[in-house]
Amino acid sequence: MRLISSADPDLWIPVTSSLGWKGRRHRKAALRMLMANGPGLGAGGQRRGSGFGAWLASQLAPFAMRKADGRVLAWTWKAEPELVVAIATTQELTPHVRMARASMPMEYDDTENFPTPLGVGEKLVMMTPPNPRGLPFATYTWDTGTHLVTLTAVCPDRERFGTLEPALDDLARSIRIAGDATAGGDDVLHLPPA
Repeated sequence: MRLISSADPDLWIPVTSSLGWKGRRHRKAALRMLMANGPGLGAGGQRRGSGFGAWLASQLAPFAMRKADGRVLAWTWKAEPELVVAIATTQELTPHVRMARASMPMEYDDTENFPTPLGVGEKLVMMTPPNPRGLPFATYTWDTGTHLVTLTAVCPDRERFGTLEPALDDLARSIRIAGDATAGGDDVLHLPPA
């Protein structure tokens, strides 16, 4: 399953499609924020890696994301790349993934329904993450039956994170599964493989 997006180019810079000098500043900002935030989005942690390591990762990340073939999409805020990074992923819903989702900490139960063209998903905004060193984050998830689609955004500025919520909602609504066609409104036609 591949993801596509019609993210607003006036607000978001796609990190996944930038190579070389194009998008370098945004790519580096996204990687710095992710490396500083630890092994998982929203997990917190100490900043890891040297300046050279961040630079090297910023050069290799676009190739790795292209190799992921649409299973990973990433964006940074156009006006201020250090403000927010958002990553959309898709993974097969194996029994292990279902079990991991079912055993998440109680803090992650405070979700709200979030209807999009992908269907009705769940939205969770954590202004104060369980880990005191963690960054505020928002997570949008959709269970397609066979895959789990997740959009996660992190921001180091707690005061400004709330102002980004409408733009994050729009970004979440822009995500589609490659091969699907919109039939008007929020209905999506799932087209069989050609």
